[in-house]
Amino acid sequence: MDYSSFIRDIPDFPKKGIIFKDITTLLKDPKAMKRSIDDLANEYRDKKIDKVAGAESRGFIFGAAVAYLLDAGFVPIRKPGKLPADTLSKSYSLEYGTATIEIHKDAISKGEKVLIVDDLLATGGTTKAMIDLIRMLGGEIVGCAFLIELEFLNGRNGIDVPIFSLVRY
Repeated sequence: MDYSSFIRDIPDFPKKGIIFKDITTLLKDPKAMKRSIDDLANEYRDKKIDKVAGAESRGFIFGAAVAYLLDAGFVPIRKPGKLPADTLSKSYSLEYGTATIEIHKDAISKGEKVLIVDDLLATGGTTKAMIDLIRMLGGEIVGCAFLIELEFLNGRNGIDVPIFSLVRY
């Protein structure tokens, strides 16, 4: 399926010069949404995934559904102050500053196989921070799966695990 036909471009969002890839048009189409989630999960069916980790917020949409299909647990990785139990945090650089994400300290056990799922790989900052958090907990990262990869931003540079993307720009 050509998923790019379900993704619309929004010029100058969230700021001038950016062309935002809007996935709400894919999400509202039941067949495109189901097929994209199936295709992300099918790539990892034979990997014996224990947990799927997804970043706030669109990573929750795809990650939880992929976890369900893989019969795995789901681990939400969130902005600071959103998780109720003890957390680990990791700050990382963005083009316009820094951001921080957190994970529950008991979310992943040593040796568990973890798949990272998110809607978008852009500069790679969030993904690298997620990898660091999961490794701090002793998780083994099997791969990273994305609906969209913006190849021109070189986000996969410095990511030392296999990357799978359904759509590449």
